[in-house]
Amino acid sequence: MTTTEPASTRSPLHGFLAPDSIAIIGASTDPTKRGYKAMVGLIKDGYAGKIYPINPKVDRVLGVKAYPSLADIPGTADLALICTPASSLPALLVECGKKGVKGAVILASGFRETGRPEGIQLEQEMLAAARQSGVRVIGPNTSGMFNLHKKLNLLALSNVKAGGIGLISQSGNMLLSLVLEAERNGHVGFSTYAGPGNQADIGFNDYLRYLGEDPHTRVATLYVEGFRDGRRFLDAAREITALKPVVVYKSGSTAAGQKAASSHTGALAGSYAMTVDVLRQVGVSVVQHSDEILPVAEGLGLLQKAGGKRVVVVADGGGQATIACDRLAEAGLELAELSAATQRRLGEILFPQASLINPVDVAGSSDANPALLADCLEIVAEDDNVDSIFLVGMFGGYSTRFAEDLLGGEMRGAEAMIELARTCAKPLIVYSLYAPVNPPALRRLHEAGVPVYSSIEHAVRVLAALGERGIYLAYLAASSGQKSPPVVPSRQGQLAFANAQSEGRDLFEFEAKNLLRAHGLAVPEELLASSPDDLASIAARFGDQPLAMKVVSKDILHKSDAGGVKLDVRGEAGMRSAFDEIMVASRAYDPQAVIKGVLLTPMARKGVEVIIGVIRDPIFGPVLMFGLGGIFVEILEDVAFRAIPLSPHDASSMLEQIKSRKILAGARGEAAVDKAALVDLLLKVSSIVEAYPELLELDLNPVIALSDGYAIVDARIIVSREAVAPREVLS
Repeated sequence: MTTTEPASTRSPLHGFLAPDSIAIIGASTDPTKRGYKAMVGLIKDGYAGKIYPINPKVDRVLGVKAYPSLADIPGTADLALICTPASSLPALLVECGKKGVKGAVILASGFRETGRPEGIQLEQEMLAAARQSGVRVIGPNTSGMFNLHKKLNLLALSNVKAGGIGLISQSGNMLLSLVLEAERNGHVGFSTYAGPGNQADIGFNDYLRYLGEDPHTRVATLYVEGFRDGRRFLDAAREITALKPVVVYKSGSTAAGQKAASSHTGALAGSYAMTVDVLRQVGVSVVQHSDEILPVAEGLGLLQKAGGKRVVVVADGGGQATIACDRLAEAGLELAELSAATQRRLGEILFPQASLINPVDVAGSSDANPALLADCLEIVAEDDNVDSIFLVGMFGGYSTRFAEDLLGGEMRGAEAMIELARTCAKPLIVYSLYAPVNPPALRRLHEAGVPVYSSIEHAVRVLAALGERGIYLAYLAASSGQKSPPVVPSRQGQLAFANAQSEGRDLFEFEAKNLLRAHGLAVPEELLASSPDDLASIAARFGDQPLAMKVVSKDILHKSDAGGVKLDVRGEAGMRSAFDEIMVASRAYDPQAVIKGVLLTPMARKGVEVIIGVIRDPIFGPVLMFGLGGIFVEILEDVAFRAIPLSPHDASSMLEQIKSRKILAGARGEAAVDKAALVDLLLKVSSIVEAYPELLELDLNPVIALSDGYAIVDARIIVSREAVAPREVLS
């Protein structure tokens, strides 16, 4: 895969992640030192570029001429590997800049990761020197890097095969684990690896852009402990996933994104689930178990995508076929419904006792002729209802299990499967219980690029990733980058935020609802009673319909807890009684609270309570949340997240993601909710957040989803205390 980017916009990392010359500052003759091991890796692997060992105490390192300092080398070096102590870094980076070095790999630790002031200060000095000198920094505190297609192996790892998996890992041990797993697999290879370390300069988004442009990388794979700038990573991923697969394993939860927040959204945001959702939103394949990283990267690198989620299972044993179907269902995949023509053709070549529906169980038909499995795969591949093909069972082991003379049939079957994989756009995945011993037929499949797995679970995770990627790419092709027009902030809204900021408070509920109403959201009519004197006119306006009455106070955040909510209030007499009760309860709850009055609005019709919330996450920026609402939202945590701005696809996919989606579709005879109205609501909220940078958090909880629209019952908007750029107030 080649890049179409013009040279002027290509990643600057190409200049040193694929270098033609390298300086080893701190090259050593001591076999225990990194400066020695790096030299061994370069020489052993046959690096064709120029190598400049820097060591003032020796003339040669491993037979290569050494230089007292970087200033003494002839010409320049594209890359410097710095193996010296942390304190030497600022001065060395200045020296690198003078020699025209483009990038430096800094192995030393003792910087920001220590948490000590002196370490933080040293990293700032190092970064200032690098920027002043025009040198990009990998690290510090990095495990190193390699580019196997350049035969540049600065980690001196043995038996690492060149291939199409680009790898960025914050853990050196995770790199080693994946390299050893690939060695056992025997068919997986890597292109470029870099350990980002502290990401003082180069972040995950920079590495991802490089891997996206690198012609040797077919799939970008990242092990992430923490993003420094999640929003920039999302922007980069959105571009790169349109070109090639991106696989991410995110360890732990985004602790930096978690914060004490008074809103429901704030309490739920910053979670691992939020990170997964926003990464998948931009087409990233997220794996949630470390042993899935390499299988999914291999499968996506080889097969790229599937047309959808409909899988056909062809098996030579019922037990494993059942297990496969269980795992497929758990992964959100579907068993393809085979056409009558497909079933008829299968019946013509299989025993009468074979199952011709999906899963297809050949029921002993292949015992004497394992090549028959390939015939079955060819038949199901032609069915328009099938997106991907999953062969499950003992293929490759027939000659071991039954008779040696079946080896020829297995090899013929393997060649037929290879031809099918070459000519058919539908991906073929093989699970074989004989995969651990790697018999000849399976070796042949591996060599030809047909992925074979020893775990049904791993194979299914690959199928899921292929389906998800295919659906995402289809969405991109259909949307053609269309975006909703931006919302223009209203004068009323700008003044409401300005007043709240000047008074050091959040928006009152009626102000929040007025803002939403001004931008076309369905908010029931409501009136503010500042004193009992206002109740007569409000009673005349609403008549005898049941009302909800809520206290209005900047000091009372959770109104129900304070006794500040009364429901089913009717008539002027009922209003006066409820008003008095709310005032007494609220003042008992917080005697110092400043109470502006009470808000009265008609009771909402019965429907499904949902929540819509927004938080400005410190890692990923503004993020929107949707899920079932009411008092159980933080208990159930059945919510979906998307980074703002939302597309129509993002909004509709949130409704389909939550586990409670069947309730929205109408459960137990209830009417289905108006999903189109909810999608429109989500998109309008997204646009409002973009229009008002002062909006820090938002909670619409509950929103009553109805069969013919929705009603926003409660609205809370938390206002940023930080000043924003001054804007002209619109008339």
